[in-house]
Amino acid sequence: MATFLYKLGRLTFRRRRFVALIWVALLAVAGVGMATASTDTSNSFSIPGTEAQRAFDLLEQRNPGTSADGATARVVFKAPEGEKVTDPANKSEISGIVKELESGSEQIASVADPFEKQAVSQDGSTAYISVGYEVSSMELTEETREALTGAAEDARSGGMKVEIGGDALQVMPHTGTAEVIGVAVAAVVLVITFGSLVAAGLSLLTALIGVAIGVGTITALADVLDLGSTTAILATMIGIAVGIDYALFIVSRYRAELAEGREHEEAAGRAVGTAGSAVVFAGLTVVIALAGLSVVNIPMLTKMGLAAAGAVAVAVVIALTLVPAALGFAGRRVMGRKARKAAEAEKSPEAKPNMGTRWARFVLRKPVWVLLVGVLGLGVVAVPAASLEMGLPDDGAQSESTTQRQAYDMLSDGFGPGFNGPLMTVVDTKNSSDGKAAVARVSEEIESIGVVAVAPATFNKAGDTATIVVIPKDRPSSAATEEVVHSIRDAGQDIKADTGADVLVTGATAMNIDFSQKMNDALLPYLALVVGLAFLLLMLVFRSILVPLKAALGFLLSVVAALGAVVAVFQWGWLGSLFGVEQTGPIMSMMPIFMVGVVFGLAMDYEVFLVTRMREAYVHGESPGQAIVTGFKHGARVVTAAAVIMIAVFSGFIGSSEQMIKMIGFSLAVAVLFDAFVVRMAIVPAVLALLGKRAWWLPRWLDRALPDVDVEGEKLQKRLADDPASDQGPGDGGEGDRELARV
Repeated sequence: MATFLYKLGRLTFRRRRFVALIWVALLAVAGVGMATASTDTSNSFSIPGTEAQRAFDLLEQRNPGTSADGATARVVFKAPEGEKVTDPANKSEISGIVKELESGSEQIASVADPFEKQAVSQDGSTAYISVGYEVSSMELTEETREALTGAAEDARSGGMKVEIGGDALQVMPHTGTAEVIGVAVAAVVLVITFGSLVAAGLSLLTALIGVAIGVGTITALADVLDLGSTTAILATMIGIAVGIDYALFIVSRYRAELAEGREHEEAAGRAVGTAGSAVVFAGLTVVIALAGLSVVNIPMLTKMGLAAAGAVAVAVVIALTLVPAALGFAGRRVMGRKARKAAEAEKSPEAKPNMGTRWARFVLRKPVWVLLVGVLGLGVVAVPAASLEMGLPDDGAQSESTTQRQAYDMLSDGFGPGFNGPLMTVVDTKNSSDGKAAVARVSEEIESIGVVAVAPATFNKAGDTATIVVIPKDRPSSAATEEVVHSIRDAGQDIKADTGADVLVTGATAMNIDFSQKMNDALLPYLALVVGLAFLLLMLVFRSILVPLKAALGFLLSVVAALGAVVAVFQWGWLGSLFGVEQTGPIMSMMPIFMVGVVFGLAMDYEVFLVTRMREAYVHGESPGQAIVTGFKHGARVVTAAAVIMIAVFSGFIGSSEQMIKMIGFSLAVAVLFDAFVVRMAIVPAVLALLGKRAWWLPRWLDRALPDVDVEGEKLQKRLADDPASDQGPGDGGEGDRELARV
């Protein structure tokens, strides 16, 4: 592989105008496709195989047009001090709002008058209007949302406090500011790392071109492939991350080759042949991790993972072709003055070792202590992970300044916290001899469980399906409410055995519980799949069993430690005020598996790039200890820069007012921090130092069975050693040399 990539690097460097033209054309095609694509993206959400989804599907079948899984809103009214909502003036105002909402949008399915539906608190201080929509929250038009908020604003003018709860106002969080901050920090880090504006700008530009092509293609195909708006957000986040990393790796190796006195074209070929091999296999691990989201069997997650994997594939191809072409245009300017002076200084016998070299030598002197401190430190941080509780946050987790949170608190004060998460029990009586008796028994069983209220059953026109609304005692995301759902389902099994009626529990709260359970069940199989496939891939790369095993175990340690930090901050509330956590609660159920997918890819990037350089030095004759020093001498600065960039990008999301975005940003930032600086920079060299030559051991039969992909470039080095003319690079008087002469 190294030889093929070496030839590719030289070819793209030499034919840089043609390569650049191809990528500009692809960028234009993606841009045109993005501009002409339909703006209506799909945001349908389904969880195949769950009881809540089966209940929604049943209602849609038996009650067509009812939009059982449509968006909902609750307009909550609180009378001024000393007044009641039932006072004539307030009652008239609320009744007027009901009529205004009914005529406010064609997407509205129902509007419930609080005085007809007994939606008034016992003390008369609070009332709410229930609004149902025909489509999901993500499919509501801006006009519909404005009609809802406008009605609430009209009611406030009468003196009452009016807030809006439910998912109707839920919109996809905008992350543009965080992305801009991340790119700005990346630019600063790249300039510091390279000491050259040209090298930094080249890395950023090529990464952004890759992201633009990937996201443009996703947007253009969104309508055809039924992709949601979240798909492009994930692809952007991952695309920026790996795009900058891969360009950073190639450019750094190119500069190192130039510092050793090679001609520009030869340096580009060697950079792509060596660092490019690491990029290919690092990219494959990311693709495996993202495509592996398919095992969860949630269509939305599958599409997100596959689309993001496509964006990563684009980033890899960009790094192997456009980056060396851009290096050809940059010429000698890719080496800043300081970089050239540093390269000359390193060649002198009295050259001062860099920070990476000094750290590697320290680890070699104290490997046991470094290993113990690293493992025990992460172990202590990981302890809270044993108390991990997963769920989906409700409006009670939002900022106190939002109307959703204030509506949530008003309902809790006026009616009890359970009113924020009603359960819908669906009874299918088609196979029951006495449907009404079966439904009556269901209501009795639910009342015996201990809930606040059980509404009278409502039958469909055919009389074979009934719905019963249940108000639990506790808030939607509490363990007590989850227990109520399980109790109803357990009782339903006995009722079905006795009467033939099928009892299903659904609604937003039950859907969240089922979603969390499905994510929880998929976590271990997903981890096994991703880590297992990556282990095989790394064994192929490093020709070793212990190095991939160490990489996988180190990753698991950093992930568990990151989960421990998330539990401590968001579930227990430690340092919560520092990160703006206003309400503790269960950890978002999607977060652990999402974190594993994203961080695993980045962790393997750092592992492959750092250890490949060590393997390369070892294969070329250095002792195991010296190979570790060589790997850190050339790779530590680059890996540090890449990790700092990612931490900055992810930390930008911590400032979001959305609890989910804040949690994702925090988890990814601390996971990269632990993995890059504790696992890769401390535990990895300590373990390799203790293992010595055994680290690179591979049984002979397995060595013969595995294909030799030559990632470290051993065959390439032999080929170049046998062909001295190959080191002349562009000095052959060709187009490359003439271009560089002009530069």
